[in-house]
Amino acid sequence: MVAEANDRVMTGLRRGVLEYCVLALIAEGESYAFDIVRELGERGLVTSEGTIYPMLSRLRKDALVSTYWMESESGPPRRYYKLTEQGAVTLQAFTADWHQFSGAVHALLGRSQKGT
Repeated sequence: MVAEANDRVMTGLRRGVLEYCVLALIAEGESYAFDIVRELGERGLVTSEGTIYPMLSRLRKDALVSTYWMESESGPPRRYYKLTEQGAVTLQAFTADWHQFSGAVHALLGRSQKGT
């Protein structure tokens, strides 16, 4: 029961921040979807490409990323994603909010650990 509740909490946390994690990865350098999925998977943030492709489409539609096609030496052309100016502003705002929010949560959790 506790493990199931923890899984739900982690799923909710991932869902809430995943879009910004994708923006952060793209901000590090232009990427194509498979690389983004791999990077997120290595960090335990996503397990399925089916989650990322619709999100990338939504980010493009919202003008947070732009795309271009590049030929690949090992297969068909790949769509690369690049952060737009609006995407950078959005990521910067989220980062500031996240630091404030996570700091407050960390402080409260630290207090609760001292009291046990």
